[in-house]
Amino acid sequence: MPTLEIEGKSLEDAINLACEEYHLPREMLEIEILSKGSSGIFGIVGARKAKIRVAPKQLPLTAAADRGKAILTEILTFVELPTVVEAESRDDHVFLNIISNGSGLLIGKRGKTLNALQYLVSKILHRELDAPISVVVDTEDYRTKRETSLTELAHQLSTKVKRSNRPLTTGPMNSQDRRIIHLALKEDQEVRTKSKGEGNLRRVVIYPAKRGKKSPESAAEAASDS
Repeated sequence: MPTLEIEGKSLEDAINLACEEYHLPREMLEIEILSKGSSGIFGIVGARKAKIRVAPKQLPLTAAADRGKAILTEILTFVELPTVVEAESRDDHVFLNIISNGSGLLIGKRGKTLNALQYLVSKILHRELDAPISVVVDTEDYRTKRETSLTELAHQLSTKVKRSNRPLTTGPMNSQDRRIIHLALKEDQEVRTKSKGEGNLRRVVIYPAKRGKKSPESAAEAASDS
């Protein structure tokens, strides 16, 4: 976000306006006082506004995790379920875990609700911090279970393709799920993978490949689907 100069009736007023402008709490802003202002005579004659120069702090990932937790917690207030959000940062990602007795509702069909929450938090955090921060939202270890399930599916389909020597196509998948399929078969020299289709109907096609002539498509598709 750009640096701004903001005026207010007082320093406190100017700082509050800055917090509203950036949608950030005071502790996440770098503030330089340009003018403390003055009330003038009788609060009218010669009065001057306070003026500050302000910009968001360059936040470490731990601070981004804390902000992500606050954003997700606020979003979940609109869900009629008791929830607690845990936050941590590792491997250049912000991980947010939702603890709730209604996790099934938060996951949704094939993780659609969870993915929507992740998308919202990512977009808000990106807008506020003006930095592309990778966010993962999870509950009940769904992400790990989903990855394990899709990896097993990829290997099962790969085995069928090798036996029949004919391509097979998965059902419609989002970009995260397609990426898991691509990566699961990236090192398999007997098959290659490619994403096909548009929008919500996009799928992964697994083709037989001649031994020793693995196409680079699988790695490229995994990168494009990430």
